[in-house]
Amino acid sequence: MSPNWIQLASIIMFLGVALGAFAAHGLKSRLTEYGMDIFKTAVLYQFIHGLALFILAWLSTVTQSPKIGYAGAFFLAGIVFFSGSLYILAITNIRWMGAITPLGGICFLIGWVLLLGVKL
Repeated sequence: MSPNWIQLASIIMFLGVALGAFAAHGLKSRLTEYGMDIFKTAVLYQFIHGLALFILAWLSTVTQSPKIGYAGAFFLAGIVFFSGSLYILAITNIRWMGAITPLGGICFLIGWVLLLGVKL
């Protein structure tokens, strides 16, 4: 059974809006400028890859390529590792969280490479 990409993308986008608003209003006075930049980067990449999940929802209606599901899994992992580690880094300043971020970036790249092979 394949995931419902529209629901997953909607959750990711909802959380992106909520976390962006939380940072702008709730963390504004608590984060340094550098911390706020890190948080904004996390939100941006979450939004970009949330939109990618909507693209996967559409692609899954026009082709049955298993690469779509794999790409989606890598996009989700990328959001968790890339954006998640940056959220934690920005809020807690736990520096080693930055070492996890590239794993998420690699997941994003793998997801995009997988989509290169999808035939319509």
